[in-house]
Amino acid sequence: MAINRERRVLIIVENLPLERDTRVRRECLALLEAGYGVSVICPRGTSDPLEGTLAQVKLHQYRPASSRTSRWGFAYEFSYAWLTTFALTMKVLVSEGFDIIQACNPPDTYVALALPFKLLGKRFIFDHHDLAPELYAIRFGRERGLTMTVLKLCERATIKWADHVISTNESIRNVAIGRGKKEAGSVTVVRNGPELSEVRLARPQPHLKRKRRFLCCWVGVIGAVDDGVDLALRAIHLLVRRQGRRDCQFTFIGDGEAFAPMQALADELDIGEFVTFTGWLARAEVFDHLATADVGLQPDPKNPRTDAATAIKTMEYMAFGVPIVAFDVHETRVSAEGAALYAHPNDVSAYAELIATLLDNPERRAVMGEVGRRRVEQELAWNHQKKAYLEVFRRYLGAQG
Repeated sequence: MAINRERRVLIIVENLPLERDTRVRRECLALLEAGYGVSVICPRGTSDPLEGTLAQVKLHQYRPASSRTSRWGFAYEFSYAWLTTFALTMKVLVSEGFDIIQACNPPDTYVALALPFKLLGKRFIFDHHDLAPELYAIRFGRERGLTMTVLKLCERATIKWADHVISTNESIRNVAIGRGKKEAGSVTVVRNGPELSEVRLARPQPHLKRKRRFLCCWVGVIGAVDDGVDLALRAIHLLVRRQGRRDCQFTFIGDGEAFAPMQALADELDIGEFVTFTGWLARAEVFDHLATADVGLQPDPKNPRTDAATAIKTMEYMAFGVPIVAFDVHETRVSAEGAALYAHPNDVSAYAELIATLLDNPERRAVMGEVGRRRVEQELAWNHQKKAYLEVFRRYLGAQG
């Protein structure tokens, strides 16, 4: 039966502005291509307008709370985001309407926002990006206590009351089915695959190597916990100051609350001459770096959260045929397989040795790069993943047309 009006999806994300959230931006474009209307509520970037459109997405942004490092500051940030998002959701309901709310975590508190709208017949989709209890435990070193209890209850309630859960990988899916008690048929894996059409537009830019022979790249959010940038910098120190390596430029692309501390650490380790922190770059500039890179850095330390996480940069490195050096973290190995070399978890010396191994072996780099590129093209790319994503919405809304 044909649908006579436009079906609309409201996507709520608290972690990043839409323009910087690669996964959510691709989801929005997939929905638009399928004929659905899309509205997004998210924090604004530094110079973004509060309202507007991005590729026909109705965009409603809010000024984020200032970042705070204490547990109470953590709670304040989420509370502020929740209340602001609720007000904007009411505005979207009146001005544009929606049939489905898709909430992206962290945090897991938007179930309380979605429930009143479920009573009005709206569907609730949970896009499960991360494990919020594990993230809190790593950030604050607390595995028990009231806050942890609340986080676990929120996760369980979100999974329970969601009409459908979308997981970024099998580990996250297993959490939804296991501790979330969700039926397997109501959980779909949609991985963070790259968009191949974007990849093919990029071209190597030799000047990015800054007159050095090699370029190693890292891409992501430079957060306060478990992104491993500090470990990568210590490995670079061993390469440059202990082994005397002078032929490689190391570029860190991205920003976040630990941006300034990581710059300070690079200076403290006396490697600033060989390390560049670019801040946020446009996607085309990021991809120019990856098209030029000889090695991709994936230094996530091993812990319960990273073991279950799939970093977007891993598959972007692979899409560009860039071999990876990573710590031996479960989901990184599942994604990269033979496209990466794996150091013993959190062993900086072993990590540095593997970087040197790849830089000194062009044949091995070429073979690993081809393994990664082929795996992305045949299985992990977004054009494969978005089919599963759109099937979730067709299940609840029908095909648009």
